[in-house]
Amino acid sequence: MKVHEYQGKEILKKFGVATPKGKPAFSVDEAVEAAQEIDSSVWVVKAQIHAGGRGKGGGVKVAKSLDEVRMFASQILGMTLVTHQTGPEGRLVKRLLIEQGVSIARELYVGVTLDRASSRNVVMASTEGGVEIEKVAAETPEKILKEFIDPSVGFQPFQARNLAFGLGLTGDAFKNGVKFLTALYNAYEAMDCSLAEINPLVVTTEGNIIALDAKMNFDDNALYRHPELESLRDLDEEDPLEVEASKSNLNYIKLDGNVGCMVNGAGLAMGTMDIIKLAGGEPANFLDVGGGASAQTVEEGFKIILADKHVRAILINIFGGIVRCDRVATGVVEAANKVHVSIPVVVRLAGTNAELAGEILANSGMNFLVAKTLKEAAEKVTQAIRN
Repeated sequence: MKVHEYQGKEILKKFGVATPKGKPAFSVDEAVEAAQEIDSSVWVVKAQIHAGGRGKGGGVKVAKSLDEVRMFASQILGMTLVTHQTGPEGRLVKRLLIEQGVSIARELYVGVTLDRASSRNVVMASTEGGVEIEKVAAETPEKILKEFIDPSVGFQPFQARNLAFGLGLTGDAFKNGVKFLTALYNAYEAMDCSLAEINPLVVTTEGNIIALDAKMNFDDNALYRHPELESLRDLDEEDPLEVEASKSNLNYIKLDGNVGCMVNGAGLAMGTMDIIKLAGGEPANFLDVGGGASAQTVEEGFKIILADKHVRAILINIFGGIVRCDRVATGVVEAANKVHVSIPVVVRLAGTNAELAGEILANSGMNFLVAKTLKEAAEKVTQAIRN
């Protein structure tokens, strides 16, 4: 789950992370009112969407008067903001953050995430703030400092000092930097984040360390521990099909291809997508219906896949471990009858009662294309699209 910058900053403040004064605004008048309430002579008007690169796309403006706040708010609200993360379709801006301007001496980068290679959290820092960290990692990886966190002891003071030294901080800025890094990590861990990223982290001319931007992503599997986060979800920033899938507890991610995939298990889903690619096809989605695929979940899966107008064929790949293949086959037949599927459907069922499942599909009176192996299934679905 992602949240907007202003929402992330409100969370960070509770853990002692320094941020500029700011207020969200949902209209031009609210933007001006927010600027009036913030004691400053310079304000920053920021578009709030779930994507980076807003400044380059024209979604961040510096205003030096209330008239400029009104002008920039009018320009940004309602615009379709296109960045390197939104794709060419862009995102419609429906809310703003009006923020106090700060005197910037340096721009840095700090981020906390999980390093899957070491199975540990990692705190990253770089002197190359304000630019895409992916570009820094690709071109000058030596400029990214890393401290891996032992989960048994947590983020240690010496690690915060190592990073602060590596960023070239001295005097008050060094002390504030250590405090900032510690607070940021505490927020990341306490809130079950998957990412807490500050880019840029700025050193002001007074030696203060402030999060000029903030990106926070939360682990969906831990949201039950943080019910207060539910109200922060902005469904306008999520794909409508992904939102619909989440209502049925389906794991769905829309892609750009034309082969709809319905699979049980995340690993099997990834493997299925790879095999489709190898066969010359393009997956239209990642859809994991879970270990206990039933007639209802299959029906919901069909509805979501078919709602994507680019889908020209469907591949169902189910391994009957926890669930019996004959039950899945019955569910597929019932769901196909209810949803009225009009495109080719390739079904590959393996595992418990797979042979019985094949008989159910064969006797269903429906034109399913049945495959015994995943390779055969991928070839059949790509061939069906070509025909």
